[in-house]
Amino acid sequence: MISRRPAAGCTRTVQAMTESMRHETFHVAGNLSVPELGVYAGWVAHENSLSAQNVFQNAARDVALIFSGENFSGEELVKRCERPGEKFYESLNGLFAGLLIDRQANQVVLFNDRYGVGRLYWHETAEAFYFASEAKALLRVLPGLREFDRDGVAQFLGVGTPLGGRTLFRDIRLLPAAARWSFGEGGCRRETYFSPATWESQAELSADEYGQAFSATFKKILPRYFSADKKIGIALTGGLDTRMLMAAHPHASARETSYTFTGPEGRTLDDRIAARVADACGLEHRLLRLGGDFFQDFAAHADKTIFVTDGMSGILGAHEIYFHKLARPMAEIRLTGNFGGEILRGVSTFKPAGVAPRMLSPEIFPAVNAAGAALKKLKYNATTFAAFQEVPLSLFGNLAAGSSQLTFRTPFLDNELVALAYRRPGSLEKSPLPAIRMIKSCSPALDRIPTDRGFISDRRGPDIFFRRALAEVTFKMDYCSNAGLPRQLAVLDPVFKPVVRALGIAGMHKFLKYSTWLRGPLAPFVTERLAAVKENANRFWNTAGLAETFHAHLNGKNDFPAEINAALTLEAVERLLFRDLPRRLDT
Repeated sequence: MISRRPAAGCTRTVQAMTESMRHETFHVAGNLSVPELGVYAGWVAHENSLSAQNVFQNAARDVALIFSGENFSGEELVKRCERPGEKFYESLNGLFAGLLIDRQANQVVLFNDRYGVGRLYWHETAEAFYFASEAKALLRVLPGLREFDRDGVAQFLGVGTPLGGRTLFRDIRLLPAAARWSFGEGGCRRETYFSPATWESQAELSADEYGQAFSATFKKILPRYFSADKKIGIALTGGLDTRMLMAAHPHASARETSYTFTGPEGRTLDDRIAARVADACGLEHRLLRLGGDFFQDFAAHADKTIFVTDGMSGILGAHEIYFHKLARPMAEIRLTGNFGGEILRGVSTFKPAGVAPRMLSPEIFPAVNAAGAALKKLKYNATTFAAFQEVPLSLFGNLAAGSSQLTFRTPFLDNELVALAYRRPGSLEKSPLPAIRMIKSCSPALDRIPTDRGFISDRRGPDIFFRRALAEVTFKMDYCSNAGLPRQLAVLDPVFKPVVRALGIAGMHKFLKYSTWLRGPLAPFVTERLAAVKENANRFWNTAGLAETFHAHLNGKNDFPAEINAALTLEAVERLLFRDLPRRLDT
């Protein structure tokens, strides 16, 4: 917090905020107070991580940096602290948030990465400016904020997440991406140090130029992400993006291992292909499975996920902390291909959520409808939408859940690679060819292993076309066998699902079967939580329609996993973050 209130009270407040963010025994915490500048700060980090080394200071000790991020060494950060200046922020790469305390300039600067993935929630009163990486830290010390933001909730129900800097919480907002907010004697100067327009204005490359630049850039940046003084766990899948990691990485080392998340039983294409890739690279590989305890203790897993992520990952993300906890003994760093499809090929799942209208109260229904139109306006540029909207908003929840257990690394949000993605020609807008050709040039052995979507080399021909088409058809059939056919075709589900199971397609690609689990082993959980929603019904729900929707899913008449997720996530937010948090700093 930044305040001119008495130092003792401010320090106590920040300690309470910090403790609310310590979710694991391996989380370490610290604090720094500079009363002459009115700044009181604390941090939580994984033990032995870069952020656990806070505070970073220059030689004169008049510039101090509290940093939450991964892709820099402590020595490098100290060097950059020597002459912070405005270019300091632009020079940082990866995902981060930080606080720079500059006694030379008599100011404090709050900042985050250019995509806004390094979240900073804030609230301002007449006496203080509060900020934190997790909203619960503010809710812990400002109980008057423990109410839902109507428009934020409407957007959550409409598109799966609040938009435009809103949150689920009244009067708590998010710092914009690339924020550089300076606090000094003149108040707060709110600036951004980067705009997507800088990258949007670049000239388009030809297909050949882009392919060559992509291969060169990817191979150039990749060593940054494999650099570590401890073991790295590579989260292998059957897709293109982790294949690129392994192809461009020259050789496996003893400091690397690999794993693949999978279901309670059986094997998916992901499992089989990832094992082949690991074997070709000489890497240890393990399947990390959901165990029976996941289902037995599901209520606890769901609550922890929602609490840790401030509701940005709901009950359908309850597996994330579970899996990452299994992966931590293998390696504390997770290197992943996450976001490659979004950034490089325009893959997107960020669409209107389609919550059944009968669940909603008349008061909120128009705002929920409007959220879809607001989302559509953000899609003026595919790469900007992916990097500056989908990743930091729609995909943030699962990232936040996993990051509570492991240090997260992905090269697909590297500034150099994202900048290059803007120069992709229209002919390659959704094409995998640059990735496939790079894999072929780097590793013929990996090029010969098909991906889960049937990609194999850049060869053409009837056999390749058939392989791709079959992979796409089975992928979509497998998805629909769990989540259900589109609503207008749902009447065919009783015939469609048994046929897909009989053909051996069910479970071929997807192991997360929440739609089925919610009416199977998790049905008692759903029923119990539905009762809690109805008992504490707020202004968002039509309780009769809500119950009807839940029962239709539980009885197998239709599939409503998104609706169940939305209702039970908001119920848990209200219970865990509004009612159950202590209301006094000494409790």
